[in-house]
Amino acid sequence: MDCISVFDMLKIGVGPSSSHTLGPWRAAEAFVKELEVASIFDDVFHVQVDLYGSLSLTGKGHATDYAVMLGLSGADPEYIPVDDISTIINTISTDKKLKLGDRISISFDPSKDIVFNKDFLPFHANGLMFTASFGKQKYSTIFYSVGGGFITKEDAEIANMETTCAFPYLFNTSTELLEICLRENKSISEVMFENEKSIRTEDEIHHELKRIWDTMLECMYIGCHTEGILPGGLNVKRRAFDIHRKLIGERPYTNQQEWITSIRKTTVYFRQILKWVSCFALAVNEVNASLGRVVTAPTNGSAGVIPAVLMYYLVIENHKAGQKEIDQFLITAGVIGSIFKKGATISAAMGGCQAEIGVSSAMAAGALCELMGGTPAQVTMAAEIAMEHHLGLTCDPIAGLVQIPCIERNTMGAIKAINAAELALDTDPLFAKVPLDKVVNTMWETAKDMNNKYKETSEGGLAVAVNIADC
Repeated sequence: MDCISVFDMLKIGVGPSSSHTLGPWRAAEAFVKELEVASIFDDVFHVQVDLYGSLSLTGKGHATDYAVMLGLSGADPEYIPVDDISTIINTISTDKKLKLGDRISISFDPSKDIVFNKDFLPFHANGLMFTASFGKQKYSTIFYSVGGGFITKEDAEIANMETTCAFPYLFNTSTELLEICLRENKSISEVMFENEKSIRTEDEIHHELKRIWDTMLECMYIGCHTEGILPGGLNVKRRAFDIHRKLIGERPYTNQQEWITSIRKTTVYFRQILKWVSCFALAVNEVNASLGRVVTAPTNGSAGVIPAVLMYYLVIENHKAGQKEIDQFLITAGVIGSIFKKGATISAAMGGCQAEIGVSSAMAAGALCELMGGTPAQVTMAAEIAMEHHLGLTCDPIAGLVQIPCIERNTMGAIKAINAAELALDTDPLFAKVPLDKVVNTMWETAKDMNNKYKETSEGGLAVAVNIADC
């Protein structure tokens, strides 16, 4: 059985796309390591990158070209200061040179050495090939970015953690997971916490979960306090700033924790709750669209749903909640996401937006349900309800940018997640007609039947209807 950690499903990185930015970035890093293993790194004098399929068709809007340059340069998406990105890219473009692995200078002209091939490779819609020249020889390798920052080479995914899986509780489906919960008398988050303990210490788990939440909170805070126009050429105006200013009023705060306290003092009528949840989601995805730091959850395009729903719980539902509840939410969300990753896809290039917003909404719904006292069966029911109402959702970004309709879709996914959790909490799972595993299978079958032009190619739907050229 596949062993997928919570930290595989929730990764810290840079926007705007996990499959088109983070994945290619990680692939470039992996290619550099391959050169070192092959003992040819020091002899390389030139590298060419060929992008295929969806990576080519929407690569400019998703900053795929930036990602491969940064990855080849040895920059880490998890830690690079985002303000340094434009400086690195401009230097490479101007000098026509790249510092491979941040160690040796090689010839590299982005306008010639990053090739956008519109044809698709057979294995996956997101393919890219790196070719290094050394002496009179060439070394080539092909990677695939399969969603959520995961990369693969034909047969086996490249492990994000160089460890052997030793999970005590193995499951691929929700049915298997529920059987474990029943047998061990544990919640879903408790089962997964035991799994995580097999590869990390408890302190490391809590530290990493806190780092993930701190990144999410910072992202929402930045988004709510930044106004202006998003980059890319569509001239999309940031909206979180104005919505937040109207909602928060004159309540004082000087940091993120005081901000949470101030939000808890605001009016919580239904309309205000809708606006707050939407504001949080908009904030995250506006930061994502501007190449800011976000948490892939499970993708960058859907990064706003989970923090928005968790923030809703903290500022609306439970003012006494703290890191314990945050950890529980994130762990449960990661488990739900892993079930979709194993049984279907989290790549919009393979499954449309149902694989991104749909999965993130299911993750958030299940996590919220457990925090609100739901049983494991109710948790999986909440996830099923959320996905059921995202089935068939297409991915057709205008101009290949992760802006329209992507940013607003995160608000819809967050609201649906809250609604799904509430429905599940008021339902006896014995009367459920559609188990989570069935909706996972249905999502995958729908993905396979979906026309390719609706799978993150900008060749159908809104991307064509509004008639805006690729920016």
